[in-house]
Amino acid sequence: MSAPLRLMAVHAHPDDESSKGAATMARYVAEGVEVLVITCTGGERGSILNPKMDRPEILENMGEVRRLEMAAAREILCVEQSFLGFVDSGLPEDENEPLPEGCFALQPLDVASRPLVAAIREFRPHVILTYDDNGGYPHPDHIMTNRVSVEAFEAAGDPDRYPGTGEPWQPLKLYYHMGFTRERFEALHAIMNERGMGSPYADWISRWEDRPQKWEITTRVPCADYFETRDRALMAHATQVDPDGFWFVCPIDIQQEAWPTEDYHLARSLVDTSLPEDDLFTGIHAGVSPACS
Repeated sequence: MSAPLRLMAVHAHPDDESSKGAATMARYVAEGVEVLVITCTGGERGSILNPKMDRPEILENMGEVRRLEMAAAREILCVEQSFLGFVDSGLPEDENEPLPEGCFALQPLDVASRPLVAAIREFRPHVILTYDDNGGYPHPDHIMTNRVSVEAFEAAGDPDRYPGTGEPWQPLKLYYHMGFTRERFEALHAIMNERGMGSPYADWISRWEDRPQKWEITTRVPCADYFETRDRALMAHATQVDPDGFWFVCPIDIQQEAWPTEDYHLARSLVDTSLPEDDLFTGIHAGVSPACS
Protein backbone atom coordinates (compact mmCIF):
# COMPACT_ATOMS: atom_id res chain seq x y z
CA MET A 1 0.00 0.00 0.00
CA SER A 2 1.33 3.43 -0.88
CA ALA A 3 2.37 5.79 1.91
CA PRO A 4 -0.08 8.58 2.76
CA LEU A 5 0.43 12.19 1.78
CA ARG A 6 2.08 14.26 4.50
CA LEU A 7 1.77 17.97 5.31
CA MET A 8 3.96 19.95 7.74
CA ALA A 9 2.94 23.41 9.00
CA VAL A 10 5.75 25.41 10.63
CA HIS A 11 4.62 28.08 13.10
CA ALA A 12 6.24 30.49 15.53
CA HIS A 13 3.99 30.18 18.62
CA PRO A 14 1.07 28.22 20.00
CA ASP A 15 -2.13 29.74 18.49
CA ASP A 16 -0.52 30.52 15.10
CA GLU A 17 -1.50 27.08 13.79
CA SER A 18 -5.16 27.85 14.58
CA SER A 19 -5.24 31.35 13.07
CA LYS A 20 -3.38 30.44 9.88
CA GLY A 21 -4.37 27.45 7.79
CA ALA A 22 -6.31 25.53 10.45
CA ALA A 23 -9.32 24.78 8.24
CA THR A 24 -6.96 23.58 5.51
CA MET A 25 -5.28 21.18 7.94
CA ALA A 26 -8.63 19.93 9.27
CA ARG A 27 -9.82 19.24 5.73
CA TYR A 28 -6.70 17.29 4.80
CA VAL A 29 -6.81 15.28 8.03
CA ALA A 30 -10.39 14.30 7.20
CA GLU A 31 -9.19 13.16 3.77
CA GLY A 32 -6.50 10.92 5.27
CA VAL A 33 -3.45 13.17 4.99
CA GLU A 34 -0.95 13.00 7.85
CA VAL A 35 -0.44 16.50 9.30
CA LEU A 36 2.30 17.66 11.65
CA VAL A 37 2.41 21.12 13.23
CA ILE A 38 5.87 22.33 14.23
CA THR A 39 5.82 25.07 16.89
CA CYS A 40 9.17 26.82 17.07
CA THR A 41 8.74 28.47 20.49
CA GLY A 42 6.68 27.99 23.61
CA GLY A 43 5.02 31.40 23.42
CA GLU A 44 6.35 32.24 26.88
CA ARG A 45 6.44 35.97 26.23
CA GLY A 46 3.00 36.25 24.68
CA SER A 47 0.67 38.94 26.00
CA ILE A 48 -2.70 38.06 27.52
CA LEU A 49 -5.14 39.26 24.87
CA ASN A 50 -8.32 37.93 26.47
CA PRO A 51 -9.44 40.10 29.44
CA LYS A 52 -11.09 37.07 31.06
CA MET A 53 -7.68 35.39 31.33
CA ASP A 54 -5.78 38.42 32.64
CA ARG A 55 -5.03 36.94 36.05
CA PRO A 56 -1.73 36.80 38.00
CA GLU A 57 -1.59 32.99 38.09
CA ILE A 58 -1.92 32.87 34.29
CA LEU A 59 0.81 35.44 33.68
CA GLU A 60 3.15 33.71 36.14
CA ASN A 61 2.77 30.37 34.33
CA MET A 62 2.39 31.55 30.75
CA GLY A 63 4.65 28.90 29.23
CA GLU A 64 2.78 25.99 30.82
CA VAL A 65 -0.63 27.54 30.12
CA ARG A 66 0.19 27.95 26.45
CA ARG A 67 1.39 24.35 26.21
CA LEU A 68 -1.94 23.20 27.63
CA GLU A 69 -3.78 25.43 25.17
CA MET A 70 -1.72 23.96 22.34
CA ALA A 71 -2.60 20.45 23.46
CA ALA A 72 -6.31 21.31 23.39
CA ALA A 73 -6.09 22.86 19.93
CA ARG A 74 -4.09 19.90 18.65
CA GLU A 75 -6.87 17.54 19.75
CA ILE A 76 -9.54 19.65 18.07
CA LEU A 77 -7.63 19.77 14.77
CA CYS A 78 -6.66 16.08 15.08
CA VAL A 79 -3.07 16.80 14.05
CA GLU A 80 0.30 15.76 15.37
CA GLN A 81 2.33 18.57 16.95
CA SER A 82 5.88 19.08 18.19
CA PHE A 83 7.77 21.95 19.84
CA LEU A 84 11.27 22.77 18.59
CA GLY A 85 12.13 24.09 22.05
CA PHE A 86 13.21 27.68 21.35
CA VAL A 87 12.28 30.59 23.61
CA ASP A 88 9.74 33.19 22.49
CA SER A 89 11.39 36.48 21.48
CA GLY A 90 8.41 38.65 22.40
CA LEU A 91 7.16 41.56 20.32
CA PRO A 92 9.17 44.74 21.01
CA GLU A 93 7.13 47.87 21.59
CA ASP A 94 9.85 49.93 19.91
CA GLU A 95 11.89 48.93 16.87
CA ASN A 96 15.07 49.92 18.71
CA GLU A 97 14.29 47.74 21.73
CA PRO A 98 16.79 44.87 21.95
CA LEU A 99 15.49 41.30 21.87
CA PRO A 100 16.03 39.08 24.93
CA GLU A 101 19.31 37.18 25.02
CA GLY A 102 19.00 33.59 23.82
CA CYS A 103 15.59 34.01 22.19
CA PHE A 104 14.57 32.28 18.97
CA ALA A 105 15.01 35.28 16.68
CA LEU A 106 18.64 35.75 17.76
CA GLN A 107 19.73 32.16 17.12
CA PRO A 108 22.27 31.55 14.35
CA LEU A 109 20.39 30.26 11.31
CA ASP A 110 22.07 26.86 11.36
CA VAL A 111 21.29 26.39 15.06
CA ALA A 112 17.64 27.36 14.63
CA SER A 113 17.25 25.27 11.48
CA ARG A 114 18.88 22.08 12.69
CA PRO A 115 15.93 20.68 14.70
CA LEU A 116 13.55 21.54 11.86
CA VAL A 117 15.74 19.67 9.38
CA ALA A 118 15.65 16.70 11.77
CA ALA A 119 11.86 16.94 12.01
CA ILE A 120 11.52 17.03 8.21
CA ARG A 121 13.78 14.02 7.81
CA GLU A 122 11.78 12.09 10.40
CA PHE A 123 8.25 13.06 9.27
CA ARG A 124 9.06 13.20 5.53
CA PRO A 125 6.48 15.77 4.44
CA HIS A 126 5.57 16.28 0.80
CA VAL A 127 4.37 19.86 1.46
CA ILE A 128 5.46 22.50 3.98
CA LEU A 129 3.45 25.58 5.01
CA THR A 130 5.09 28.63 6.56
CA TYR A 131 5.05 32.45 6.58
CA ASP A 132 6.37 34.83 3.95
CA ASP A 133 9.67 36.68 4.36
CA ASN A 134 7.96 39.41 6.40
CA GLY A 135 6.52 36.80 8.73
CA GLY A 136 2.97 37.58 7.63
CA TYR A 137 3.48 40.55 9.94
CA PRO A 138 6.87 41.67 11.24
CA HIS A 139 7.08 39.77 14.52
CA PRO A 140 10.73 38.71 14.93
CA ASP A 141 9.75 35.08 15.59
CA HIS A 142 7.56 34.97 12.48
CA ILE A 143 10.37 36.31 10.33
CA MET A 144 12.75 33.76 11.84
CA THR A 145 10.20 31.01 11.18
CA ASN A 146 10.28 31.91 7.49
CA ARG A 147 14.08 31.85 7.46
CA VAL A 148 14.39 28.44 9.11
CA SER A 149 11.59 26.99 6.98
CA VAL A 150 13.27 28.05 3.73
CA GLU A 151 16.66 26.88 4.98
CA ALA A 152 15.30 23.50 6.07
CA PHE A 153 13.33 23.01 2.85
CA GLU A 154 16.49 23.55 0.83
CA ALA A 155 18.79 21.55 3.12
CA ALA A 156 16.77 18.52 4.23
CA GLY A 157 17.34 16.62 0.98
CA ASP A 158 21.09 17.25 0.89
CA PRO A 159 23.08 14.45 2.59
CA ASP A 160 26.05 16.79 3.10
CA ARG A 161 24.09 19.31 5.16
CA TYR A 162 23.14 18.97 8.84
CA PRO A 163 24.81 15.57 9.37
CA GLY A 164 23.46 13.53 12.24
CA THR A 165 19.84 14.66 11.77
CA GLY A 166 18.55 11.60 9.91
CA GLU A 167 18.29 10.29 6.40
CA PRO A 168 17.84 13.00 3.74
CA TRP A 169 14.30 13.82 2.64
CA GLN A 170 13.36 16.44 0.06
CA PRO A 171 9.94 18.10 0.46
CA LEU A 172 8.33 18.87 -2.88
CA LYS A 173 6.41 22.12 -2.31
CA LEU A 174 6.73 25.12 0.04
CA TYR A 175 3.84 27.53 0.55
CA TYR A 176 3.40 30.87 2.29
CA HIS A 177 0.15 31.68 4.14
CA MET A 178 -1.91 34.39 2.45
CA GLY A 179 -4.87 34.64 4.82
CA PHE A 180 -4.72 38.36 5.55
CA THR A 181 -5.33 39.97 2.17
CA ARG A 182 -7.23 43.11 1.28
CA GLU A 183 -9.28 41.15 -1.26
CA ARG A 184 -10.61 38.79 1.41
CA PHE A 185 -11.50 41.47 3.93
CA GLU A 186 -13.17 43.62 1.26
CA ALA A 187 -15.35 40.64 0.36
CA LEU A 188 -16.35 40.11 4.00
CA HIS A 189 -16.90 43.86 4.45
CA ALA A 190 -19.17 44.06 1.41
CA ILE A 191 -21.40 41.12 2.29
CA MET A 192 -21.83 42.22 5.90
CA ASN A 193 -22.91 45.67 4.75
CA GLU A 194 -25.26 44.15 2.17
CA ARG A 195 -26.93 42.13 4.92
CA GLY A 196 -27.32 45.23 7.10
CA MET A 197 -25.02 43.82 9.76
CA GLY A 198 -22.42 46.56 9.77
CA SER A 199 -18.77 45.72 9.19
CA PRO A 200 -15.82 45.89 11.57
CA TYR A 201 -13.36 46.01 8.69
CA ALA A 202 -13.84 49.55 7.29
CA ASP A 203 -11.01 51.20 9.22
CA TRP A 204 -8.64 48.33 8.53
CA ILE A 205 -9.35 48.45 4.79
CA SER A 206 -8.92 52.24 4.71
CA ARG A 207 -5.35 51.83 6.02
CA TRP A 208 -4.43 48.93 3.73
CA GLU A 209 -2.12 51.02 1.53
CA ASP A 210 0.35 50.84 4.40
CA ARG A 211 0.46 47.04 3.97
CA PRO A 212 1.28 46.32 0.31
CA GLN A 213 0.81 42.70 -0.78
CA LYS A 214 4.15 41.37 -2.02
CA TRP A 215 3.10 37.83 -2.88
CA GLU A 216 0.29 36.78 -5.20
CA ILE A 217 -2.23 34.12 -4.25
CA THR A 218 -1.48 31.04 -6.33
CA THR A 219 -3.51 28.46 -4.45
CA ARG A 220 -7.00 28.63 -2.95
CA VAL A 221 -7.95 25.58 -0.88
CA PRO A 222 -11.73 25.10 -0.42
CA CYS A 223 -12.25 24.36 3.28
CA ALA A 224 -15.40 26.21 4.37
CA ASP A 225 -16.82 23.05 5.96
CA TYR A 226 -13.98 23.24 8.50
CA PHE A 227 -14.29 26.90 9.57
CA GLU A 228 -16.16 25.83 12.72
CA THR A 229 -13.31 23.45 13.61
CA ARG A 230 -10.82 26.25 12.98
CA ASP A 231 -12.68 28.59 15.35
CA ARG A 232 -12.91 25.98 18.10
CA ALA A 233 -9.17 25.39 17.85
CA LEU A 234 -8.50 29.13 17.95
CA MET A 235 -10.68 29.60 21.03
CA ALA A 236 -8.73 26.83 22.76
CA HIS A 237 -5.90 29.40 22.96
CA ALA A 238 -7.84 31.29 25.60
CA THR A 239 -5.00 33.60 26.66
CA GLN A 240 -4.55 34.82 23.11
CA VAL A 241 -8.11 35.00 21.77
CA ASP A 242 -11.13 36.86 23.13
CA PRO A 243 -14.24 34.89 22.06
CA ASP A 244 -16.16 38.19 22.09
CA GLY A 245 -13.49 39.98 20.09
CA PHE A 246 -12.73 41.07 16.54
CA TRP A 247 -11.95 37.66 15.03
CA PHE A 248 -15.44 36.29 15.63
CA VAL A 249 -17.57 39.28 14.59
CA CYS A 250 -18.27 37.91 11.11
CA PRO A 251 -20.58 34.85 11.33
CA ILE A 252 -19.24 31.59 9.93
CA ASP A 253 -22.05 31.25 7.37
CA ILE A 254 -21.18 34.69 5.97
CA GLN A 255 -17.51 33.72 5.73
CA GLN A 256 -18.42 30.45 4.01
CA GLU A 257 -20.43 32.33 1.41
CA ALA A 258 -18.09 35.26 0.83
CA TRP A 259 -14.69 33.54 1.04
CA PRO A 260 -14.82 29.72 1.31
CA THR A 261 -11.08 29.14 0.89
CA GLU A 262 -7.78 29.52 2.70
CA ASP A 263 -5.15 31.00 0.43
CA TYR A 264 -1.46 30.45 -0.22
CA HIS A 265 1.50 31.49 -2.34
CA LEU A 266 3.52 28.67 -3.89
CA ALA A 267 7.08 29.73 -3.04
CA ARG A 268 8.97 26.59 -4.14
CA SER A 269 7.95 23.59 -6.22
CA LEU A 270 9.96 20.62 -7.38
CA VAL A 271 6.99 19.10 -9.23
CA ASP A 272 5.08 20.25 -12.28
CA THR A 273 1.92 22.15 -11.46
CA SER A 274 -0.44 24.55 -13.16
CA LEU A 275 -1.43 27.82 -11.52
CA PRO A 276 -3.82 28.69 -10.05
CA GLU A 277 -4.24 25.62 -7.86
CA ASP A 278 -7.02 24.46 -5.55
CA ASP A 279 -5.01 21.72 -3.81
CA LEU A 280 -1.66 21.90 -2.01
CA PHE A 281 -0.81 18.44 -3.35
CA THR A 282 -1.34 19.24 -7.03
CA GLY A 283 1.44 17.47 -8.93
CA ILE A 284 2.15 15.07 -6.05
CA HIS A 285 0.88 11.52 -6.28
CA ALA A 286 0.67 9.14 -3.33
CA GLY A 287 -1.83 6.77 -1.79
CA VAL A 288 -3.84 8.03 1.17
CA SER A 289 -4.94 5.95 4.15
CA PRO A 290 -7.24 7.06 7.01
CA ALA A 291 -5.38 9.22 9.53
CA CYS A 292 -7.82 10.25 12.25
CA SER A 293 -11.43 9.57 13.13
